[in-house]
Amino acid sequence: MTENSHSMVPQGPKIWERVPKRNPNFTGRADLLSVLRKSINTVTAVVAQPQALQGLGGVGKTQLAIEYAWQYRAHYDLVWWISADQAVLVPSSLAAMGQVLGLPPMAGAEQATQAVLRSLQSGVPYRSWLVIFDNAEEPDYIKDFIPRGPGHVLITSRNSRWSDHEPTIQVDVFRREESVEFLRKRLGGAVSEAGAALLAEKLGDLPLALEQAAALLARTLMPVDEYISLLEEQTGRLLSLEKAPTYPQSMTAAWQLSVSQLEDRVPEAVELLRCCAFFGPEPIPRDVFRRGNRLVGPRLAPILSDAILLTNALSNLERYALVKVEPAARTLQVHRLNQALLRDETPEKDRAELRHEVHLLLAGSAPSDPDDETKWASFEELAAHLEPSGVISCVDPNVRKFAIDLVRYLYVRGSYRQAQTLLGEYIEKWTELSGARHQDVLVAQIHLGNIKLALTLYPEAYEIDSRALEVMREVLGHEQPETLWAMNGYATSLRGRGDFLRARDVDAEVRDGYERLYGENEIRTLRARNNLALDYALTSEYGEAQKILQSAYLYMSGAEGSGRRLLLQTWTNLSRAVRLNGQFHVGTDMAEEAYRYGVAQLGEDHPATLLAAKDLAISQRRTGRLGEALELMRDTYTRLRRLYGDVHADTMAAAVGLSNALRAFGELDEAKAMVDRALEFYPQVFGEDHPFTQASRINLALLARLGGDAAKAREIDQNALKGLTERLGRDHDYTVTCGINLQNDLAALGEFDQARRLGEENYQRIQTHFTPDHYLSLVCAANLSLDLRATGAENEAARLHEETMRRFDLIVGRDHPDTLAALAGERLNCDFDPPPI
Repeated sequence: MTENSHSMVPQGPKIWERVPKRNPNFTGRADLLSVLRKSINTVTAVVAQPQALQGLGGVGKTQLAIEYAWQYRAHYDLVWWISADQAVLVPSSLAAMGQVLGLPPMAGAEQATQAVLRSLQSGVPYRSWLVIFDNAEEPDYIKDFIPRGPGHVLITSRNSRWSDHEPTIQVDVFRREESVEFLRKRLGGAVSEAGAALLAEKLGDLPLALEQAAALLARTLMPVDEYISLLEEQTGRLLSLEKAPTYPQSMTAAWQLSVSQLEDRVPEAVELLRCCAFFGPEPIPRDVFRRGNRLVGPRLAPILSDAILLTNALSNLERYALVKVEPAARTLQVHRLNQALLRDETPEKDRAELRHEVHLLLAGSAPSDPDDETKWASFEELAAHLEPSGVISCVDPNVRKFAIDLVRYLYVRGSYRQAQTLLGEYIEKWTELSGARHQDVLVAQIHLGNIKLALTLYPEAYEIDSRALEVMREVLGHEQPETLWAMNGYATSLRGRGDFLRARDVDAEVRDGYERLYGENEIRTLRARNNLALDYALTSEYGEAQKILQSAYLYMSGAEGSGRRLLLQTWTNLSRAVRLNGQFHVGTDMAEEAYRYGVAQLGEDHPATLLAAKDLAISQRRTGRLGEALELMRDTYTRLRRLYGDVHADTMAAAVGLSNALRAFGELDEAKAMVDRALEFYPQVFGEDHPFTQASRINLALLARLGGDAAKAREIDQNALKGLTERLGRDHDYTVTCGINLQNDLAALGEFDQARRLGEENYQRIQTHFTPDHYLSLVCAANLSLDLRATGAENEAARLHEETMRRFDLIVGRDHPDTLAALAGERLNCDFDPPPI
């Protein structure tokens, strides 16, 4: 077993995963281990503090973490080691824990990761666990993946910024007495205490340098004073003579001999090995060499085009232990140390050629459609090699398409921040290489705009999309596919600004353009139709929205290739349009089917599934299933908040929905706290005058009146009505909703004449712009009948009430809470649930 091998231990944790073997030469650090043990056990309530080990390279952070895991393994049921030097792989490493935690399989990495975090944080099935993130250089990249719960988290990093995020122990060089102890332990009587102290001084007490020096002195029996003289004269050359066994740049003579022997026998194998050095250190899918063989250059083409030669080369690489093959996973892996040495030994010209061959292999082996969920596993395998291989610097069109497809894959699976990071790098590098007006740069900017939209950073998205669209129209033309796609993003950013009518005009143009290019049912056209339906719903034209969505949904339900995510989004949007069109029960049934589909096909934590859950909870509340609605909305809010944080439109919408459910359930204080929480962030995300900001205040006013302050409610509703009228007009759903509640405010204050006049105006507008059977029409009529009676119009009031109750009975059912309330002569209130945009 080698120094870096992994092993199971017979005692201690039930699960001991990927923890490197301890260094038998580990010495000193007793004080740091003690501090670490004390610090890592610091408990706030029931949640232990994560602990970071920070210091410069070579001070022994990783060895300290390994030693801690070994010394205290008996305290844990589970110890899990995560190599975090590539942040994009951290979610996958966490997700891999799901099996040992007894979690059911998940459809995607994001959902599996969230499930693992919940399991660790809950302490079920293990309360005593230790998760170690090794070489986690950027806190922002992994902070959302750190579990908070009864177990312990240990982080090693060179980045001092960790102290801004977590309690941090500074790992410095050895104290002088530790250096002397280490050298004397390694060299025994070959070094005096004075000689060890002098050598430690010359090496600056750096643990890595001490180990390299001790290894060389032990092997060559060189006197310490001679080593010190050479160190002063030729520091670089001397330190390269002997590498520390555990340091990433070390290499053994046995490996060099294996390469030499193999080159004599099967030179193609060594050429393939050199190619593998320019992949990342993670497993390389075996199928890369099969799927990508048509696009490679002259160095690899003779090998990859001959299946027998390729098989023989791989077999010999495995035989000489130069690659690790995992037959079940169909992967091969070259140790990162071997990769580093191979790259160093390769001339610069050959390096560039081999690196480009890897770029072509990755591009050639990638699936063609990142929206196809069945191909996500292939993208996940290739993602590990994107940055290490230097794909970002390649100008080949096929390679850049692969790079863009990879961020699209991250986007559709919901990994928005990882995609955003990559796109920022693409845009900077491609602008440098190809110019700011190059098509690849513009396409990357539109992808970045989509990420900003997904993160509900609407002002940033609008700025990116509007600027890129203008240049695209100049460079590519108005009806090129890329330009139409850019217009789609631009329309969404308009919705984010509250410009619903402008968005509808743009989306209609996009829909028409795609239909001319591809027909009605190509996936790009289907997306455009879905977006246009959102516009119609946001302009209160629910019938038109329902018509468009039903047509798209029926086609996608019976066709292959549209993607589960788009199908779920269309399904959810259709159920919402049906509900908003007044068909509560049908809408609820559709929402329930859509949500179950999302859980089964994408997982319960996928963003699209969470939006389906939110809509289902709203529908359940509208049909009187208050207990189910409250439970589901509370769970959905918790999940969205964990996924996005508080300042995200979907989290805020769920907070508003939860407030509405709590209010319907009679929990007014908690309902008020939730709507206050949401309204704290609405102006920040949307702006003060956005229709969603104004309409959410309808709920705040309602809670004020129910809490006994009708005057405050009237003031809030009057201001909201004015703002909504200015942005949307007086006939919009949100404006009419606000008018209905303001009518109730006036009645609560005893101003029945004003309430009647406003109610008659509301009723006339609803009759004109909706239908007599629409829910808003029923609510308005029920309330108006009360105001007619209060102002002496008894006969008119009786006729309207009788007709309204007949419609209530037919449309929402005689057992619906609103039917029963209207029958008892109670006033009916409206509220607002923000839809996605």
